[in-house]
Amino acid sequence: MFEKTIKLYDKDSYLSEFQAKVLSCKEITTLTSDKTYEVILDSTTFFPEGGGQACDIGLLNDIEVIDVQEKEEIIYHTTTAPLKEGTTVKGLINSNRRFDFMQQHTGEHILSGLVHKHYGYDNVGFHLGTDIVTIDFNGALKEEDLRDMEEAANRAVFSNIPVTAYYPGEKALEAMEYRSKKELHTAVRIVTIEGIDTCACCAPHVKSTGEVGLIKIVSNQNYKGGTRLEILCGSRSLRDYNKKEKNIQDISVLLSAKIYETADAVKRLKEEKLSLEGKVTALSLKLLTCKAESVPFGTETYLVFDSEIEDSQLRNYANLLKEHREGIIGIFVPTAKVINQSIESPLNQEYRYILSSKNTDIRILGGELNKVFSGRGGGSKEMVQGSLTGIKEDIEKFINNFSL
Repeated sequence: MFEKTIKLYDKDSYLSEFQAKVLSCKEITTLTSDKTYEVILDSTTFFPEGGGQACDIGLLNDIEVIDVQEKEEIIYHTTTAPLKEGTTVKGLINSNRRFDFMQQHTGEHILSGLVHKHYGYDNVGFHLGTDIVTIDFNGALKEEDLRDMEEAANRAVFSNIPVTAYYPGEKALEAMEYRSKKELHTAVRIVTIEGIDTCACCAPHVKSTGEVGLIKIVSNQNYKGGTRLEILCGSRSLRDYNKKEKNIQDISVLLSAKIYETADAVKRLKEEKLSLEGKVTALSLKLLTCKAESVPFGTETYLVFDSEIEDSQLRNYANLLKEHREGIIGIFVPTAKVINQSIESPLNQEYRYILSSKNTDIRILGGELNKVFSGRGGGSKEMVQGSLTGIKEDIEKFINNFSL
């Protein structure tokens, strides 16, 4: 059995290079043809996945480390090639990724500590991924509460408060009040930001809050009776700001509006769009009424293939036609999807359709039509809607020859 791995990141979270002895190297059996290896070192600065945070990645003697896990205080490095047991290797972590994670995690501590201090809520869920940080609190937070906490969190950043991490003695730990998301059975590492937060945490952090740079809440939602937040800190928040700034600048140009007036411009544009849609709907209905009035009265089946009818007007047109026709009415509107089986053959066209009838249960015809022309849809006894694919002449022939 191996001794527990010495965690170099506990002593220096900024340490990116180190040397260590290879205690074990075993090939990992996988379902793929790619070979990977499980490496145990006597010491490491690679932080393993845990507590909602992804692991460090990097190199051991120019060999990729693609995953790091911890079991019973032994850290296992997954590499893409073997390392000789008993040799000393040089380790190099991705320092940019490490610092990014340190910014995010310290920012989360600041915000979670302040929420706990002001509202008494606990952080019951945490995930630090490569794109976003997610925090779940077991209590409801209003929009104004979140803005207050965001402002307070950034004041803590600007105050450049020292961030300390240490393993207190058993008696000191028993007398200490600290946050913890789970019950701990091994040595407890405490991360303290004076006046802001005291929390049990195994992850690397920055030395002072000023290095977090900026804490920004980018979204919030009600979640399992509490509140779920997505936050960005440091360089991530800057990249997010730059992307949103570029978007708002583009919108500003497109709308010929000043940057801080784009919301009002979009609101006006939406109101104009709704007004125009209403006018178009009214005109479409008038056009359909004129079309329907031009149809002669009759009892035989009446089929219409018309590309100018909007989906929203299909039922209206069917109802208008029923005033002039006693038999089966079928309206077919071609979509943009066309399937050409060969150069010589007619086009297989996708259609949206509606069938209606005053005196016949139209569901029978609709069902058979769907079977023959790979369609789908349904409806009531008087009216059926759906879509199908076929050749116009074949559809007409099938319906005209169909016997109910």
